[in-house]
This record gives sequence, C-alpha cells and structure tokens, in this order.
Amino acid sequence: MCATLAAVAKRPVIAVTPGEPAGIGPDLVALGDYDDAADWVFIADPALLEQRARLRGRMRKWPSYAPGVRGPSVLAVPLARPVTPGVPDPTNAAYVLECLRRAAQGCLAGEFAALVTGPVHKAVINDAGVAFTGHTEFLAAEAGVGEVVMMLVAGSLRVALVTTHLPLAAVPAAITAQRLDAALAILGEALRRDFDVCAPRIAVLGLNPHAGEGGHLGHEEIDIIAPAIARARARGLFIVGPLPADTAFVASHVADVDAVLAMYHDQGLPVLKAQGFGEAVNVTLGLPFLRTSVDHGTALDRAGTGPVDVGSFASALTLARTLCEARGRS
Repeated sequence: MCATLAAVAKRPVIAVTPGEPAGIGPDLVALGDYDDAADWVFIADPALLEQRARLRGRMRKWPSYAPGVRGPSVLAVPLARPVTPGVPDPTNAAYVLECLRRAAQGCLAGEFAALVTGPVHKAVINDAGVAFTGHTEFLAAEAGVGEVVMMLVAGSLRVALVTTHLPLAAVPAAITAQRLDAALAILGEALRRDFDVCAPRIAVLGLNPHAGEGGHLGHEEIDIIAPAIARARARGLFIVGPLPADTAFVASHVADVDAVLAMYHDQGLPVLKAQGFGEAVNVTLGLPFLRTSVDHGTALDRAGTGPVDVGSFASALTLARTLCEARGRS
C-alpha cells in the first residue's frame, strides 16, 4: 500500500444531501442501508424524508443531528413549500442550495469527513433565477477552489474530465494549458492519496477524431494537449496519449492504465455509464474535502412510488467511507 502510516482512522461523520426534493433522492435516503462504520448525517427536511419513507412502505424516523450522535441522524433544513413527488417547484431551489451550503461548510470546518450528494435538477434551480451548472462547480465555488476535476468510477474503470458542463461549442476554448496542467496534477495526486495507486498511469484522450490525425483534423493535440502531457511526464507522471477516443476504451487498452482523462463530458462518460450505469460513482477531485455522488439524474417519474435502484447511491456511500479510511491511513 502507498500509505506511510497504519493508523486506524477515526469513525467518520459523513454528510448526505438528497438533492431535488421532488426527485428520487429522498427515496434513496429512505431506502438506504447505513453501516456502523460511519455516522451518516442527512441534511434535509425531516418531514420530507419521513413522507418518502412512508410512501415506500418504510417507517423511518431518525434522531436530530448533534455532534457526537452515533448512527444516522437528520440535520434539519426546512422546505419552502411542501413537495409532490415528481413535480419540481422552483420555490424549493433555495432549499436545495442551502442543504449543499450547510454540507460544504461542515466539511470545510472539519465537522464532516465527506459529502455524498443525491441528484439535483439543474433546470429548476436556473428557473428560480440562480445560475447553476452542477454540484462540481458549486462546491468548488463554496470551497474557494479554482480548479477541480470530475471523475466517475465504475469498478476498475475511472474516467476524469478536463471540462464538465459546457456546451460542445465552448469546449475547445476551455481546453487550455493551465487547465490541462491542473487536471493532470489533481488526478495524479488523487490516485496516489485516495485510491492507493503508487505510480499512476493515465491515458489522455485527444479532442478531435483520430486525435487530430497529425494536424489534419485539428491542432489542439499538437499545440495544447501533447505539450501538457510532456510537462506532466517531466513531473514524474506516467502518461500515454493523446489517444484517439474511439479506440482508447478497448478493454486491452484501459487494462493498462489507472484512469482515463477525457476532454469533455460526452467523450468519456457514455462509455463508463454503458459499462456501469446504476453502480457508478461521481467523485470530485481537488476539493479540500471528499465528495461522492450518484451517477444518475432525478428520475422524477419514479419519485415516491416508481421502481427504484439504490445501487449507485449505495456505491457512493461505500466509496465515501472507503476514501475517508484511505485518508485516515495517509
């Protein structure tokens, strides 16, 4: 193992935000199984969680959160309006953001060791007049961090992104030397510290078809991506690329690396989700605290009574606890 100390990590306190109150997030919390290796703090309206548990045939009423409370508890944040499952209300957008702020503040203060987030409805928050592109960007702003990296994990496959929630037309301009240097440094450090990879091996994808075809299909690989790879190698990282994205995920190729760095959201994530949807976990790298999340959306049509798969939520809980333990050993 890469950890230099064998100290036993103290029992972590992990915050959980259900996300959009009209979506599947409260159902996931109500149906979740919570192991005794951590203290789980649900930051939400208690009445919402109890309502959703009743709809799911469960009678769950957790105690109020206070420092030192063992097991699951609820840190109460009141809804602006009562919720109808499946019917989002922009009036409750402020509630969603307040739950996230309280969780982030607790993580930054050392009150919580990690944060697990349920899915939010970006459009509803924007309809409320709040510019919101996603958890990743919101938490980075709360933490005052300039550069973070979104990575999804499905079993042994890890896919990180240089850019996140941007229109495709805005992607090329966002792929800068500074951004690539930061993404490779953050990814390499996270693999070493949190995933116990002593000597990370990273595959970097090109932006253009066939990784630019030697400049005939674009110059970003030559002008920006390849120089960034060279700088990362000079810092001691093992990098392959820039690779054509259409063949980089062949099983024999990804078996030789610890993570793939894709240039944009829909370049890398469709492959990962095709392989592990429902079990994959979103991890934000570069924050001063640990954050994991489900890999799916709000599933408004399933909230309250529809079919529900807790797989990704369970995986996010498990990975958050595992990463807490890894940091406790390092």
